[in-house]
Amino acid sequence: MINVTVWHEYRHEKIHKEVSDVYPQGMHSAIAEGLRANDHGGEFTIRTATLDEPEHGLTDEVLNSTDVLIWWGHLAHHEVSDAIVDKVVKRVWQGMGLVVLHSGHFSKPFKRLMGTGCDLKWRESEREIERLWLVAPAHPIASGLPEMIQLEREEMYGEHFDIPAPDELVFVSWFEGGEVFRSGCTWQRGNGRIFYFRPGHETFPTYFNPQVRHVISNGVRWAAPVNTPQPKRGHHPVPLQKLN
Repeated sequence: MINVTVWHEYRHEKIHKEVSDVYPQGMHSAIAEGLRANDHGGEFTIRTATLDEPEHGLTDEVLNSTDVLIWWGHLAHHEVSDAIVDKVVKRVWQGMGLVVLHSGHFSKPFKRLMGTGCDLKWRESEREIERLWLVAPAHPIASGLPEMIQLEREEMYGEHFDIPAPDELVFVSWFEGGEVFRSGCTWQRGNGRIFYFRPGHETFPTYFNPQVRHVISNGVRWAAPVNTPQPKRGHHPVPLQKLN
């Protein structure tokens, strides 16, 4: 069983009709629905949390029982409490998985864990094709996917993406303007695994796309904690019995 918390700032839908028309129940609901659609025999327990809930919905009880946290933010990165960011980062170090979507690249937790500015080029147009090319077909996140996913409408993200070199690069995107982008990246931080996945502009129905949902579900499975002991650090006394 993988306990998943889908976190979303849930602001665009409240103030932009073009977004609420696409996601009337919020993007977090569509992402959670996608996980349920890809649930193999009850492997996911799913809940959602949003910015305006007490403690942003990420209480100690919620975080301590979360195996994988999915994060989407955009308008209100600055409103996320530093105290909550500290707790999220600590949980990743302890082994909680983190799946960061689209504009979550600029979120406080992601920037803290990356240690870089995480900035990039972008362009929003009414219609622009994105092709996500699978460059690591043997990776678990690639399981069951074709070599290319085409999205008919998406926002462009372009290089240079100011991130540390990924441990593994799973997807590279191409856009009609000729730009390319490292759109599926993984890292290890402490005992935790991080997956960044690029698509998901708020005015397009990307999170209803079956292949995008498949990728996110695979990302959750990959990022789920591995049952290994926590490393012991700090002062270490001389063992009672030394090796000869």
